[in-house]
Amino acid sequence: MKIVVGGQIDKEEIARLVALQMNDRAEIEIKGDLDAALGVKNGKYDYYVGACNTGGGGALAMAMAMLGSGLCSTISMPGMIKSGDFIREEVQKGKKAFGFTAQHKEEVLPVLLQAIIEKEEVS
Repeated sequence: MKIVVGGQIDKEEIARLVALQMNDRAEIEIKGDLDAALGVKNGKYDYYVGACNTGGGGALAMAMAMLGSGLCSTISMPGMIKSGDFIREEVQKGKKAFGFTAQHKEEVLPVLLQAIIEKEEVS
C-alpha cells in the first residue's frame, strides 16, 4: 500500500505518525498537493492524507479538484473531530483522500489508519 502526504501544514510530522502506525504496511511519500492528488488519480498512491487550518481548504482543495468530492472526506475541522464510526464508514465507502486540521492529527490519524488497515486486509 502507498500513502501520500499532502496538505499545507505539518507534512513531515504527519508522515512520521503515519509511518509509525503503519509499521512497514505502507510506503509513505510527501508531495506537493498537485503531485499527490494526481498520484492518487493515476493509481500511484492508494490514499492521500493532508492537514491545514480548516481541514478541508488547503488540505483537500487539489484532491477535490483532481479526484472529485466523492473520493474526498474532511475528518476534522476547527472545534470538531468526526466520530470514529464516520471515519470508518468513509474508508469503507472507498474514499481515498482525507483532510483534517493539523491540531487533530494525533487524534484522527490512528482511527483513519486503522480503518485503512482493516479495509486493505479484507480486500
